[in-house]
Amino acid sequence: MALPQAEIGIFGGSGFYSFLDGMREHAVQTPYGPPSDRIAVGEIEGRSVAFLPRHGRHHQFPPHRVNFRANLWAMRELGVTRIIGPCAAGSLQREAAPGDFVICDQLVDRTTGRADTFYDGPVTTHVAFADPYCPELRGIALEQAREHSITAHDGGTMVVVQGPRFSTRAESHWYQEAGWKVINMTGYPEAVLARELEICYVNVSLITDYDVGLEDVPGIGAVSHAEVVRVFEQNNVKLRDLLGAMIPAIPKERSCLCSTALEGARFEV
Repeated sequence: MALPQAEIGIFGGSGFYSFLDGMREHAVQTPYGPPSDRIAVGEIEGRSVAFLPRHGRHHQFPPHRVNFRANLWAMRELGVTRIIGPCAAGSLQREAAPGDFVICDQLVDRTTGRADTFYDGPVTTHVAFADPYCPELRGIALEQAREHSITAHDGGTMVVVQGPRFSTRAESHWYQEAGWKVINMTGYPEAVLARELEICYVNVSLITDYDVGLEDVPGIGAVSHAEVVRVFEQNNVKLRDLLGAMIPAIPKERSCLCSTALEGARFEV
């Protein structure tokens, strides 16, 4: 049976396992094994959308065990050319408060051992990643957030840590001193794998807590998964509003750097 086609993909994160009712689910096979779950495909205001919970619907895959390559490849198999990647994130800077959104423009990879490329040879491929997020999608996310009175910070660096543990106070303070804005466990390699497939990708970080290195914020204690999910679920309505507004605002044609990421990237003799 032929797979349906979708143009826009959404990865759900902690506390966000479904997007719209009435979507039909499909099992997608990939050369990298199965994705995290069946992919739901449906329509939002005339645009075909695919939704996949990156941890699985029962949160059975911790961050370091998510099959990112299978997840991205499955989206491409469905024809997806744009991906919105909302996620829970901790704040490393006082101005990014719990409940705020951050539309990141940079990331720092602090993970280890993750399969983070589709290009293991024999053709060597070096994809440019200076600007890891699609500028077109970032602009749409910020514009729609403003129109819906959602507090969204324009830019900021996400540091992606291995997990599944949270940071020590010393690590968190180090990241804060570096000027990085949010901390997360799944932002890498999701973004770079999308770039390698010439898929546009934007991150929407939903701030669930202040990370433990912010000693100057009263009441900061150890981060807990239960608290992260609680705050994320409280803000699911805002996230649904933002995604629902972004999808019809995305232009049909692409004119960004993501769509031509492989041009000149391969070393061939």
